[in-house]
Amino acid sequence: MKKLEHAFEKLLWSSRFIMLGGVIFSAMMALGAFYMATVDALTLPGLLRDYSSFELGDEQRSKLRAKVITMIVKSLDGYVITAILIIFSLGLYEFFIGKLEAAHESPLAPHLIHTGGLDELKERIAKLLVLVLVIEFFQRALFLAFDTPLDLVYLAVGIVLISLTLLLSKLGPHGENGAH
Repeated sequence: MKKLEHAFEKLLWSSRFIMLGGVIFSAMMALGAFYMATVDALTLPGLLRDYSSFELGDEQRSKLRAKVITMIVKSLDGYVITAILIIFSLGLYEFFIGKLEAAHESPLAPHLIHTGGLDELKERIAKLLVLVLVIEFFQRALFLAFDTPLDLVYLAVGIVLISLTLLLSKLGPHGENGAH
């Protein structure tokens, strides 16, 4: 019976290696997000060249300006998502597979890898996701039509709610500053 128990425990312990799939696919998604953000960033010089044309009318320049800002925001968004996926991938590896020796030899490791547990990883990713949502909100707000004063009130309420969200994300679980 002891042999069977030991074999079962060994099998159960080895089951953590299924998380290698999450590590690999997170890293692949990070590459995809990085690629998309870079393609968006590479479109900017052409848009900026068009923006500098003296032949543009005010309305055309305004629309092009919104498009340029949107591309900048999309690029930033893509790079933040890339960062989330890399941190997630590194965290999964550290939690389930083993210590990343090459990472711990780097002076950057303390900033990227915190082995404080799954809750700390979730908290770090949640803060980055809030940042992504804020970026998305402002990207969408660029293209809103403000036809009535109420539309401006809605925008203001959205900005206040985002500000509150950012404030709350800075606070720790018991109201102290998020710096641990």
